[in-house]
Amino acid sequence: MSVDIVPNQFAVPYLDISDPSFAMQSEELRNAREASWYARTNYGIAVLRYEEVSKLLKSPKLIQGSAKWPAHNGVHGGLFFDWWTKNLLVLEGEDHHRIRRLLNPAFSPRLIKDLVPRFQELANELIDDFIEKGECEFIGDFAEPYATRVLTILLGIDESEWPTIARLASTIGLALGVTFKQDLDKVDAAVAELYAYAEDLIKDRQANPGEDFVSRLVLASRDGDKLNDEELRNALVLLIFGGMDTTRNQLGLAMQSFMRNPDQWELLAERPELGPKAVEEVMRTNPTVTWVTREAVEDFTYQGLEIAAGTTVHLFTQASGTDPLAFPNPELDLLGEHPVHYGFGGGVHHCLGHFVARADMSEALPLLANRLANPHLTGGDEWLPDSGNTGPIRLPIGFTQRG
Repeated sequence: MSVDIVPNQFAVPYLDISDPSFAMQSEELRNAREASWYARTNYGIAVLRYEEVSKLLKSPKLIQGSAKWPAHNGVHGGLFFDWWTKNLLVLEGEDHHRIRRLLNPAFSPRLIKDLVPRFQELANELIDDFIEKGECEFIGDFAEPYATRVLTILLGIDESEWPTIARLASTIGLALGVTFKQDLDKVDAAVAELYAYAEDLIKDRQANPGEDFVSRLVLASRDGDKLNDEELRNALVLLIFGGMDTTRNQLGLAMQSFMRNPDQWELLAERPELGPKAVEEVMRTNPTVTWVTREAVEDFTYQGLEIAAGTTVHLFTQASGTDPLAFPNPELDLLGEHPVHYGFGGGVHHCLGHFVARADMSEALPLLANRLANPHLTGGDEWLPDSGNTGPIRLPIGFTQRG
């Protein structure tokens, strides 16, 4: 591992996080975390340990830094750039508070709770299609259709639309990987198509409001302070992209985690009420969003490190969630009691859609465990780079049918 030597002669690890071979779950990262609470990177500072991630996530001296992600990759214009720099993920201050306040009512726990029986039916329908074969390609046969069809149910659109939604969200997801610039043309084309899709959906709900999420957004936009058409569209594109891409990836990572911890899979099969805990443990130990990005808004010093205004600070949520200083037994443990994790981010930018993700995954995982025994890799799995937003592209598995 290469190091920078700072004036106090402390050896600071250096991590090349733009290298597609860089891995969060690697000896290099674990060694860096053991040596120091932070590392220098080609994008700024990376914070590696739980205590420091926890404190800096809430620091008013840091703002959301993801707005600069396109620029870090040499992208300074285009449809994705325009959408990205105006969506809730990167807005700050009153702009962020206002849009979040207007979006909040649409994320009604009551609405989500009423949909849970349909989530359960959907999971079982998908499992029924491959259970007799004793094998499946988990992403294509379960994770992607489940995540996307849950989204169509939430949005109140026909479930047959799911392949279109999945294709567009997956393509936009390429923008969050280290191969962003080479994928830019495909990403911009997907944003254009999803813009048109969202605009048509909004117009339909403005004319024919119902009880679904989009109708709630549209109705909220008519009351006093309202979302304009562009804000509505941008919010809907964010929901479609974030709701499908991250949940699909997270389900794949959950299966990976349980294949590595078969005793925990058996425990989940025996005790399905542990479904919510299973989600929290997977999000802690193996999240699809492996870091969140902040930017220093002023010069300040933290634990002896001088951080200049404008510095990019990556808070490594995956590394912090398995930091042995905070988690003496950091492995997946459905019966363990752990401090709060940051798999959904934290502070004012805590993921707005966490209710949905928690609800649909906490239903899916126990149903899978109840029906599939001894899941194992059969070869041919393909993965996104293990940094930024990660997860399996293909995950062929074998299993034994229970019962």
